[in-house]
Amino acid sequence: MEKPILSPNFTIEDIHKLREYNYYLTKDMTPDKRRNFYNERGWAFQREIEAGRLQKV
Repeated sequence: MEKPILSPNFTIEDIHKLREYNYYLTKDMTPDKRRNFYNERGWAFQREIEAGRLQKV
């Protein structure tokens, strides 16, 4: 499945597309692999937020 293209107005349909895409990425993963998948992405996002905060100061 291809990465979904989201509309500029971010509608409920976009949320459905994201959830479906996320399901296809993780459906065959074991619970440990799925946990690592989410943790890696979550920490990467956390680093982006921290970098943005440092740039504001």
